[in-house]
Amino acid sequence: MFSFKGPGLKIFASVLAAIALIAGIWFTFFQSAGFEKTTATIVSIQDDPDDIPEEGSTPNRIIMVKYTVNGKEYTARLDTDAPNYAVGTTVEVQYDPKNPGTIHSGFGFGIYLIIAGGAILAIVIVSTIVQKVSVKKLKETQGETVYAPSEQGEEERELYFITDVGTPKYGHRLEDKNRKVLYEAKMTKFAVATPYRFDFIDHTKNKTTEHLVGQQEETDWNSLILDNHYTFKLDGEDIWKHLKRNGITITSRFASGKVLVGAYNICRNDIEIAHMESTSQYVHEEDEEKHKVASKIPVRGFYRVYTKEKNLDLLFVTILAVARSGANDSKGGGRSILFNTIKGE
Repeated sequence: MFSFKGPGLKIFASVLAAIALIAGIWFTFFQSAGFEKTTATIVSIQDDPDDIPEEGSTPNRIIMVKYTVNGKEYTARLDTDAPNYAVGTTVEVQYDPKNPGTIHSGFGFGIYLIIAGGAILAIVIVSTIVQKVSVKKLKETQGETVYAPSEQGEEERELYFITDVGTPKYGHRLEDKNRKVLYEAKMTKFAVATPYRFDFIDHTKNKTTEHLVGQQEETDWNSLILDNHYTFKLDGEDIWKHLKRNGITITSRFASGKVLVGAYNICRNDIEIAHMESTSQYVHEEDEEKHKVASKIPVRGFYRVYTKEKNLDLLFVTILAVARSGANDSKGGGRSILFNTIKGE
């Protein structure tokens, strides 16, 4: 099962478009194959008693027409409706020569399906092209992302990763104890079927880098053998492949004595650069004190981070990967946190 976001939404839309196109073509060109045309006259129009319309809408109408085939008169229900239809209006219909009592209105509902399917498919194709062009332009202007080498300080710092809530245009930031923002990702462009555009700002170095962050993709296998997979793309590359290429590994477990609080160890080239734990949205201790009940409920996207790392760019992207995807390890899985806890890792 795919989530209906990002590529998952495109897959769903493509399937829906294909179904609409196939049905539209069948209704328009094959349903009436071999039928002949004649002119019919509308003899009655009434509301369908079996149709219960929603508030503010009108019920479907039963439109009966009369027509003549080989000197014999037939009465049948028309399978389309239009605002200009009235008793006495003449319409063109198609009838089955083998069974003249069977009629279709010809180019009606099927045409709408073809138009709708074609429009959906066009949107999918255009959004895919826009995405590829955006990634290509981004790499042409600023090249591949290069991270500063790991540099460890003398003392471990406690930092706070915070996610904006209550807005579709949400970003993330990494603060110190004094609420000074050290690093942040600000969304500059919201999209539905194409990647979001972000400014990644390293306030410690006064450096801003633009990135394209895709919507979350989810593959749910509903199996204990095959783990779920949560991911998104950063500048057109799967985030977990991107982190692996840069030497990042993540392991997780539930923190001892803290029910449902996730603890994460982040390593770069097999050397630990940080560990963190999930928190409520009140990550600062003084805020947590004011919200004692809520502070015990971890919320995805909020973490306390403990690190000696001076260069925060790759660390920030790593935490961002966990925060936005919901995964618990560097393969994009969702169940390792439970298995590692059971195994005592």
